[in-house]
This record gives sequence, structure tokens and C-alpha cells, in this order.
Amino acid sequence: METSIIKSQAYGKDRVRVVRVVRHPDSWQEIADYSVCVLLSGEAFESSYTKGDNKMVVATDSQKNVVYYLAKTLPADRVMVPEVFAGEIAAFMVKKYSHVTTCHVKITAKPWERMRFEGKAHPHSFSREGKETRWTEAFVTRKGDGLSVRMNSGFYDLEVLKTTNSSFTDFWRDELTTLPDMADRVLSTKVLCQWTFVSDDLEALRAAPFDRIFAGAKRNTLDVFANDPRAWVHASVQSALYVMADRILNDFADVDDVYYALPNIHYFPFDLSKFGLKNLQADAQVYMPIADPSGYITATISRPPKGKI
Repeated sequence: METSIIKSQAYGKDRVRVVRVVRHPDSWQEIADYSVCVLLSGEAFESSYTKGDNKMVVATDSQKNVVYYLAKTLPADRVMVPEVFAGEIAAFMVKKYSHVTTCHVKITAKPWERMRFEGKAHPHSFSREGKETRWTEAFVTRKGDGLSVRMNSGFYDLEVLKTTNSSFTDFWRDELTTLPDMADRVLSTKVLCQWTFVSDDLEALRAAPFDRIFAGAKRNTLDVFANDPRAWVHASVQSALYVMADRILNDFADVDDVYYALPNIHYFPFDLSKFGLKNLQADAQVYMPIADPSGYITATISRPPKGKI
């Protein structure tokens, strides 16, 4: 006799490594290098948990095969953009298997940069340097006779640092406060940025400018961090986060909301007074990086509801 119920469930195949190469007639070639996770859910799978009945279970090995099958058979432009490829895999699963309610696909893209020699891009050689990682995930759910799609995209581990033009002053003070005002400081963070698309029209979503949004989100993040005076008027990571997200929403109508997580990686001036040297406040030149603990600032920014300002 069953005494417990399944509140939620999903199963599938993770870390499916797939590389797609596009070879053009003029020897120019492109590469997409992905790690794919596919998860299926639906009431039909509950008996596999509660009764050991696998009749409705689509083997995870079959899910892996679908990834490779679609990577080969889909037009190149539906594979080379991770958002589009994730949506194609998820939609395929829901359409092919009528007992699947939702398919969740997450893709992490390994960044390869085209080598350059004497200012010219090499047609088929690539290298990788330490940089941010691009990722996406698609949730495709059966909705009547159609499909509902929610997609998250973004990047993480974009590490940035500025040596000046950041301060932290005029914050709450009480008997537990020990941090002094910092009129100028080294500021560093490792950016996680995520944006969301929601649509009932898979065809329209395929046409969204995903590559342009990714490039624009990164460009806006870096520009605000380094240059935008609005971000630092109130001297906080919070105000910079808001300006970064606001710019993305204003630049790209396809984006529904933007989430940032900005850990504050601290660099504190090292006290050298015991050696007769000034290295605090305005005299600071030597810093000690502090890995733990760190500040952690997050927010999700969206457009106001229609009719509200």
C-alpha cells in the first residue's frame, strides 16, 4: 500500500557532450560545443517510482540519442544557437512522446574563439581562454493542442575588477558596525546574468536574436561596470545591478526579465602601519584579496505591468 505521494519528479540524461561542425564551401568552418541535460516529467512516470513499472519510461540512453540525432538532422542554424537547439530538443520530446508533460533541456556552451593571425581570423582553428560560460535552458510544456515555452539564458563566471571609481559610504551603522566608509575602493565581482523569454509560439521564439542578446547583455554589463555614471551615483553594487538589467530590458523587447547575482569579491588594504608605512584610505596601494566571506547581491528586474509606470 502506498503511504506517500510524489510531489514532483523528473528524470533524464545529463552531460551529453556533443560538438557540431558546420563546413562551408569556401573552407570557412564553425563549431558549437555543448554539454546537454535532458529531463522528462509527467504523471505517466510516477509508477516507475512507486511500483517499479518501467513501461512508460523513455530510456535515458534514448534521450541521449535524440540529442545526437537532432544535432545531425536539424538545419545548422537551429543547432549553432544554444537557445534554439534547446527548444528543438524539448519540443521534439513533448511531440514524440504523448505521455511527456514537460521536457526541460539545459545546454552549457563551451566557448571556442577563432584564432587570429596578423589581424585575420583563421577559417577553422580555435582556442579557448578563461572567460565566462554561456548557458541556456528551455522548458517546453504541453498546453492544450499547443506548446508553452519558457526559456532562461545567460552567462556566469564573467570576472571583472576595477581599481577605482567605486565607493561604499553612508550605510546603516549601529554597535555591531566595524566597516569604515570607503570613499574609493577596489571592486571585483564574478557576474552571473540570466534573462528569461516566455512564449506560446515556438516559431516566434526561434526567430529571437539570441546571439545578439547574449552579446548585448555582456556588452552592457561591462560598460555599466566600467563607465556608466548612473551605476555609481549611490555608490553601491545594487545600483550598478539595476542599471545593467535596465539597459538589457530597454535594448531587447524579447526579454521578459533579467536576474543578476554579483558576489562582492573583497580586496582590503593591508595595514602596514607596523612597518611605519601608510597603506589605508587614500594611501592604499597594496591589497589583500579576501575569498571568504564575500558580499552577495542579487535581484530580478522586470518591466512594470502594463498600465503602470
